Amino acid sequence: MAKVTDLTAQLAQPIAEAAGCSLWDVEYVKEAGTWFLRVYIDKQGGISIEDCEAVSRPLSDKLDEVDPIEGSYTLEVSSAGADRALKKPEHFRQFTGTEVEVRLYRPRDGRKEHVGILTDYTEDGTVTIDVAGTPTTFEKKELAQVRLYVRF
Repeated sequence: MAKVTDLTAQLAQPIAEAAGCSLWDVEYVKEAGTWFLRVYIDKQGGISIEDCEAVSRPLSDKLDEVDPIEGSYTLEVSSAGADRALKKPEHFRQFTGTEVEVRLYRPRDGRKEHVGILTDYTEDGTVTIDVAGTPTTFEKKELAQVRLYVRF
């Protein structure tokens, strides 16, 4: 049987596209004893509450019809966010040249967080960023998370 996230992505993709959005990611996580099925969408110019509703209602109906999840859960449809996590190769390709924050499992040079311009991503998950003119490469096993960096 397909993973819940993969099946949900297959169901959500055409619904998101029909609403003028693209599917960014799907998560199925347990928090404080409750399961959450989170669907992140994106579109040029940003996501509105109406966009979330336009995806949420038909997706909820489709999930009820297919019933791929045993037990109860909460469906959430939201924007991927300005500080979205980059997880898939296409995410890294899309945001090459953009400032990102790399979070590590273990400190390197005394820090777990490194901010720089994303310059390279390889299919094996290696990420290279330019930190003040110095290329810094991180292997996949070091990476806890890579997010777009938002300056305030």
